[in-house]
Amino acid sequence: MKTVLVTGLIGSGKSAVTRLLSGRGIPVYNSDERTKQLYKRSPSLVSRLEQALGTPLRGEDGSLDKARLSALIFSNPEARATLEGIVYPVLLQSFKRWRRRQKGAPFVVMESAIALSKPLFRNLPDAVVLVTAPGELRLQRVMSRSGLSREEVLARMSAQTVPEEEASVILDNSGSLEELSRQVDAVFFQENSYLCKLLKK
Repeated sequence: MKTVLVTGLIGSGKSAVTRLLSGRGIPVYNSDERTKQLYKRSPSLVSRLEQALGTPLRGEDGSLDKARLSALIFSNPEARATLEGIVYPVLLQSFKRWRRRQKGAPFVVMESAIALSKPLFRNLPDAVVLVTAPGELRLQRVMSRSGLSREEVLARMSAQTVPEEEASVILDNSGSLEELSRQVDAVFFQENSYLCKLLKK
């Protein structure tokens, strides 16, 4: 089963693209959502993080306090590397198990903002679709959906990079949803498109 990575910076519209693909019958693995599920379903994973990071990470109900974890790793590169070393191998195995269960689709999609920049995922995708949008538009999108301040969003944006040179195809999501939908159809489903030819190799 071929794997397409859909990636892009925060606010670029990765999820908009994957929702369109899911609506067309393509199986989509959302890495962020799956990671949240792993935390919920595997208390031992949270325990490993607490031990490795040397700090409690659970809220009063015993579940992972995602805000506390995010604040810790955002300001501490060593803590972030520790987390990635524990969580990403578990996530990769989760994806591979999920992919084996997908039957009949022409390909599967992993949605992830970070996979291109992490060696562990380097050889996973057969093709990479990068979703882009202007910085100010991405900023406004994130502010409107998250409730974060402009400064908080800018800080998160400045911490992200995506190597554009590794993209097989770039989708411009600076217009309407209808325009994006037409691009998705042209890129993913027209037999003579570069992506389709790439997936048939």
